Order: sequence, then structure tokens, then C-alpha cells
Amino acid sequence: MIVHPSVEKYLEGIQPARDAVLADMEAEALRRDFPAVGPQVGALLGLLARSAGARRVLELGSGFGYSAVWFARALPDGGEVHLTDSSAELLESARGYLARAGLADRARLHLGEALGVARGLQGPFDLVFNDIDKEHYPEVVAPALRLLRPGGLLVTDNALWHGRVTQPARRDAATRGVRAYNRAVLSHPELSTVILPLRDGVAVSVKR
Repeated sequence: MIVHPSVEKYLEGIQPARDAVLADMEAEALRRDFPAVGPQVGALLGLLARSAGARRVLELGSGFGYSAVWFARALPDGGEVHLTDSSAELLESARGYLARAGLADRARLHLGEALGVARGLQGPFDLVFNDIDKEHYPEVVAPALRLLRPGGLLVTDNALWHGRVTQPARRDAATRGVRAYNRAVLSHPELSTVILPLRDGVAVSVKR
């Protein structure tokens, strides 16, 4: 996390209690040591989807569906969230959680590498959520722009990458990928972008 621990503790303390489905998913994330976005970012994702009037959401990297539950709950009747993951086991887990939450009819599951799946999809989408392997972050911009409608949102988790983006000595592929992505979305002529220092950093871009 990049937020001061006392602030993180405060925000967690005032966050409304999650229902049984999200609580079980958060417990599973702890058991697996899986980097789920957590309730603060989850709430932001739902808010952004509602604010954008989203009906179609594409997740690039879905894991076992934690963020997908937040998105699916924010969609209107007939809305759909497209989940992508290269792990059949994780997608089956996501399917189960979405069914428990009464959201199975809003989920479209795609097994495969996220960017490859995205290249085979047709837009428009209202929101694209990026949470793939960090070294591939810069590759997300072009397919996301192709799929998004004007006014649609490109939202990316881990935009501050545990603060490593601020450390010049960090030259690993993941850190370089996040830095390059941030530069790309902040300077792209088709995007307006802000990076929010929430949890591990969330980049929110609007397609002009």
C-alpha cells in the first residue's frame, strides 16, 4: 500500500460491512495471498460504472471475480461484465461467486490471455478495467481505445505499484511497464487521465 497506514486503517474502519459473498472472497484472497483490489477500490469501481451509466464492462485480468462482483452489482438489468483470465480454475471460482451473488446472468467468462481475448471482442464497451501483469500494461492502451465508446472509462489498478514507480533504481519489467503506462495515458491525445493515490494507485482515463 502507498497510503499511510493510519489513513488506510481509518478508511477500512468506516467502510460499510460487506455482505457474505464479498466477505468470503476477501477471506479467499487472504488464504491465496491473491492481490484482489479490496473494498475501497471495489467501491470506486462500482461508483465509476454507475457514474458512466455503464452497461458493458470488460475486465482485463479477473482472477476469481472480486472486482467483477462490484461491477456487476453496479450494472442495470441487461448489463454485462466480461471476465478474462488464463486460469480455468479461477474463472470457475468467479462463476460460483457471481452465481451466489445472483449475478450469473450479467457475467460473460472468457478463458485465455486477456489481451488476446480483447483483440477478438467487438465494442463498444463503457468501461475497461485493466489489472493484467504489469509488464504488459503499455499494451493495453490501443485495444482499450478501440473497444471504448467516446466518454468511456479506462481504469487501471496498481498505477503506483507499491511506490516503486518513484524509485529510479527500480528497473524490473513490472515497474517499467507501470511507468510506461502512466506516461502513455497521461500524454495520449485521446485520453484525459488522473491517477488517484487510493490503495495502490488507480488510474482513471476518459476517452475523449
